Amino acid sequence: MIWDQSFALSIIPQLLEGLQVTVQITLLGFAIAVVLGLVVAVIRRLEIPVLSRVLGGYVQFVRGTPLLVQAYTAFFVLPAYGLRFSAVVTGVIVMGVNYSAYCAEVYRAGIQDVPRGQWEAATALSLPAHSTWARVILPQAIRSVVPVLGNYLVQMFKDSAVLSAITVFELLNAAQSIGSSNFRYLEPLTLAGLLFFLVSFPASHFFRTLERRLAPTH
Repeated sequence: MIWDQSFALSIIPQLLEGLQVTVQITLLGFAIAVVLGLVVAVIRRLEIPVLSRVLGGYVQFVRGTPLLVQAYTAFFVLPAYGLRFSAVVTGVIVMGVNYSAYCAEVYRAGIQDVPRGQWEAATALSLPAHSTWARVILPQAIRSVVPVLGNYLVQMFKDSAVLSAITVFELLNAAQSIGSSNFRYLEPLTLAGLLFFLVSFPASHFFRTLERRLAPTH
């Protein structure tokens, strides 16, 4: 198959629509992931009876099952139990829940890296628990893990292609739809890959730069 430049140019608007959906799902899903992941990490660190163990099991289960299986279950199985959402909403929730488990582990590592002296100082000053967490522990923990969270954001952007399996009209689905309608896959799939790269590469470079700037100085 020979590259058709005019055809490639004609399908760019449709691919950009898919890219817009991909970006929206990524940002909304990531917002869920970072907030839910933080809640899970803090509760596990507090070692609340039963709840901490349940959340520990949640993290292990989500990390131990494929994203595609989770997406299929949420979209095709849960409606039978009365939980029915649109494909886009399902995609956002699935991506957010999936990555929340990974974010929770990142937060946990960041919390554990906070020097013990910081905890002791907060106790010596008689700071209430919420102030200790909000003003002392979490600012230091989050600062140290921001670059890792950024890498997860980039990874989520690429993993969103999985959602084409549940009919979300994201970038990959748009490319596949164009290919099946025109019996030409070279141009749409190539351009889709290029668009993924054009977004993910600068983002990855930005977070690498951020990691160097946030690195502790001695």
